[in-house]
Amino acid sequence: METRTALVTGAAQGLGHEFAVALAGHGYRVAGLDLVPQPETAGKVLDYLELTADVTDETQVRQALERVIDRFGTLHILVNNAGVYPSAAFEETTPDEWRRVMRVNLEAPFLVTQAVLPHLRAAGWGRIVNITSAAVLTAPPTMVPYVTSKMGLIGFTRALASALGPCDITVNAIAPSMVRTATAERTVGADGGFEHVRAQQAVPRTQLPSDLVSTLLYVIDEGSGFLTGQTLNVSGGSAYL
Repeated sequence: METRTALVTGAAQGLGHEFAVALAGHGYRVAGLDLVPQPETAGKVLDYLELTADVTDETQVRQALERVIDRFGTLHILVNNAGVYPSAAFEETTPDEWRRVMRVNLEAPFLVTQAVLPHLRAAGWGRIVNITSAAVLTAPPTMVPYVTSKMGLIGFTRALASALGPCDITVNAIAPSMVRTATAERTVGADGGFEHVRAQQAVPRTQLPSDLVSTLLYVIDEGSGFLTGQTLNVSGGSAYL
C-alpha cells in the first residue's frame, strides 16, 4: 500500500503536536502547519515538513499546500486541529473577538479543506478529520463564540461527508473534553476549569492529548471507509451525543 501523507494544522504544540508525532510513528509522512515555528514537533518526526502559515489566510494556505505536494507528491489525510478558545462573559465579547474565533475555528477548516481537496481527489482516497469539542453539549456560559464555532464545524463535517462520499473521501469529527495543553493551562487552568470539567466526567482525571490518538488512528484507518459524517465524542463521559 502506498505510504499515506497527512497534514496537521496547529502542529506546534498540544493536540496537533501529539497527532503529528503519532502519525509519523505509525508510518505516515507528516506535514505540520502552524502560525509559529514547530521545533518540538520537528525534533520528534523524521522527514517532517514544517509549514509556517496563517490558516485564516487563503494565499498562505495554498502556498503551504504547494510545498507539501512538492515534497511528498500527494496528500491523503487532513486533520483540521488549529483553534482558539477564549473565555469571557458573553456581554464582554467584542465583535472583533467573535469574528476572530469564527475565522480560526470555522473559516480556516473551510479554507484548508478546499485547498486540500483537489489533492485528495487526485489520490483517489482521503480522510478529513475535524477537531471539534464536547463543549457543544456541555455549553460553558463563558465560551459562547467557541461553542458556536465548534457546533458549526460539526455541521460542516456532516454536510461535507455527504458531498465527498462518492469520492472515497470520509469526513469525521472528534470531540474531546478539556485537554490539558499549554494553551488550556493559560486560558482556563487558573480559573479551575480543569477541576470543573473533571467533576462532570465519568472518568475522574483530566484528559491528555495522548487520549485522542487511538480515535484519530481509527478514523483515518484504511478499514474505516464506511465511517463518515460522524462526531466521535471522546470526553470521559462528560457529554453524550
